[in-house]
Amino acid sequence: MPLFYQQDINETTKLGVWKIEETESFFLQAVPLQRNITHSHKRLQHLAGRYLLPYLFPDFPNDEIEIADTRKPFLPGEKYHFSISHCGDYAAVIVSSNERVGIDIEMITARVERIKYKFLNADELTFVHGYEMHLQIPLLTLLWSAKEAMFKWWGSGDVDFSEALLTKNFLFAATGIIPAVFHKDVCAVSLAVHYQMREGLSLAWVVGG
Repeated sequence: MPLFYQQDINETTKLGVWKIEETESFFLQAVPLQRNITHSHKRLQHLAGRYLLPYLFPDFPNDEIEIADTRKPFLPGEKYHFSISHCGDYAAVIVSSNERVGIDIEMITARVERIKYKFLNADELTFVHGYEMHLQIPLLTLLWSAKEAMFKWWGSGDVDFSEALLTKNFLFAATGIIPAVFHKDVCAVSLAVHYQMREGLSLAWVVGG
């Protein structure tokens, strides 16, 4: 089975990335299709994400998932906190029985250059521009991924990525931790965004906070 990556973050939190090589029928044997998704590849991504949830925690109740007004999937009663992300042929999930979580996976492409002023503040742009040109697209992708993970960790929508989701300078490498702050109204929470850059992908996740 194409489990691309799996990590037990601690005793109550696990992360997994699935490389999608199966047909719908493979996933439908194990998980229900709970939404009407017309695009065939988006259906595969959806199913792969749902498949990973009980793969990591066998008692995960897939059939109890509901969708909030913010489009965030959740379990009533919060038996598990979880977050799902998709890109291309990959689905990534993080699940915890006791901590708020968020995850994002992105393919590294130059398209992120066009939106950098929408999600980065002046200090973050200065940080990116301090790196050599060939590193700036991967770094921009990572920062977008980190902020998406923070946004999913927050889970309540309505935040400005450049003002509420703040990253601090760090040493950009293949793996690492980005110090960050979620700031909205009077709420300010320090976060550690863990990440991995591998095989043309950026993977970022947040636990707790």
